[in-house]
Amino acid sequence: MKKIFALFAVAFFASGSALANADCAAQAVDKNGKPLAGAAKSSFMKKCQRESCSTQAIDKNGKPLAGAAKNSFMKKCQATQ
Repeated sequence: MKKIFALFAVAFFASGSALANADCAAQAVDKNGKPLAGAAKSSFMKKCQRESCSTQAIDKNGKPLAGAAKNSFMKKCQATQ
């Protein structure tokens, strides 16, 4: 049972990060509606991924992570994106 739950959790986070990455790419447009390119797109994608990971950084009790726990979670989350 624990293995099934662990697989489900991994699949959930992997699909969430993939969806967040696709969502960030869809939002990467300038004020004129043209797609961003180069350094502007890179900067926007990093910011968007960081923000999507920070919304997921909660503990098992529903409280936001802080300190070393948050740093560790953010590194893992951003590495999977």
